[in-house]
Amino acid sequence: MSILRPLLLAAVSAGVAFAAPARADTVSLTFLVDNAPSTVKIAETLAAEFTARNPDIEIEVETRPGGAEGDNLIKTRLATGDMTDVFLYNAGSLFHAINPEQTLVDLTDEPFQADVLDIFKGVVTANGRVYGAPIQGAMGGGILYNKKVYAALGLSVPKTWAEFMRNNAAIKAKGGIAPVIQTFKDTWTSQLFVLGDFYNVLKAEPDFPERYTANQAKFATSPAALKGFQYQEEVFKAGYLNPDFASATYDDGLRMVARGEGAHYPMLTNAVGNIRENYGESIDDVGFFAMPGDDPNTNGLTTWMLAGIYIPKSTEHLDEAKKFVAFIASKEGCEAQTKAVGATGPYFLKSCALPADIPPIVSDLLGYFGKDGATAPALEFLSPIKGPALEQITVEVGSGIRPAADGTALYDEDVRKQALQLGLSGWE
Repeated sequence: MSILRPLLLAAVSAGVAFAAPARADTVSLTFLVDNAPSTVKIAETLAAEFTARNPDIEIEVETRPGGAEGDNLIKTRLATGDMTDVFLYNAGSLFHAINPEQTLVDLTDEPFQADVLDIFKGVVTANGRVYGAPIQGAMGGGILYNKKVYAALGLSVPKTWAEFMRNNAAIKAKGGIAPVIQTFKDTWTSQLFVLGDFYNVLKAEPDFPERYTANQAKFATSPAALKGFQYQEEVFKAGYLNPDFASATYDDGLRMVARGEGAHYPMLTNAVGNIRENYGESIDDVGFFAMPGDDPNTNGLTTWMLAGIYIPKSTEHLDEAKKFVAFIASKEGCEAQTKAVGATGPYFLKSCALPADIPPIVSDLLGYFGKDGATAPALEFLSPIKGPALEQITVEVGSGIRPAADGTALYDEDVRKQALQLGLSGWE
């Protein structure tokens, strides 16, 4: 599963419709998104704004689970020709795993692509052709933290792992607050210590993505890549986790960090949308910092391109689907998304800008984007390989079931299977 899809348990897996039945003189498009509340709100707002401008086209929003279940549903519906007319899915490595050349409509020559930043086009491109359009903004992976807890204990934002662990020790000594929140009921959330640390891996081994893709570098044998798993093991062994870490959900984690029930939540910054939606009264109490590493002088942020919007070749309404995608990838589409959930990060369109009034999570995120060399893409945007079992392995490491060294070895085997499935050279 990709880290890109925050998930709350859905009542259904095949989809829930949010649009009224289409009139006889209209075309009805189906639009599949993950079931995170902020994603659904964005999708519904985009659908409403688009239909207001195009009353002859109605949009029926369907939802799917996140995690491995959602991945399998996407792949199954594409394989059976039963995919919706438009759908939201990952960019980067998992985009390559759905065989875009065979399953998706080529959008390279669509006029809206002139407004799309090249950095995004690169993560939805296969063999020189562009198959996706951007939705939502860039996000970072690191640590959400409660600013009131930090202020009460006189703590400073850490730039090294040692400083982070000292902060955790001070929080534990205070009592009543979980130093580190983990939410393993939603298994995808377990990956942040590993995936969010990739900026630090790149600083130590700049050629790691190329060697990893060519089967010349492994997580188990790279001291830098191993550290993310070791970090997860360390916080568990130190007793820093919330007691219900095994059963807590993503929403539980957001509540805890927003209300100061926990101090740190390793997470993606797009969580700001769900915090605003569900815990809006605490939105200004949550800040963000990048995953600390070894050197305070090279502290920086691992970034994600979020998801893409795609059209399957099976659609029976291609012109209308392209029109809807073009709206999403427009200034008006950005404005609709901001209207839905507020500003969550910089958009990937030249014409889109963020409002002046942004919450601390977003302003902290932008601080990294404003410094030269302070951001780097996550590994899944620099390599087509991402092992699908990572979220299960990090749950085991983070729960003390499996040592970090064993977890990395198991993940390397998971990566090998994925590389063979993709037919990459050097893995025979």
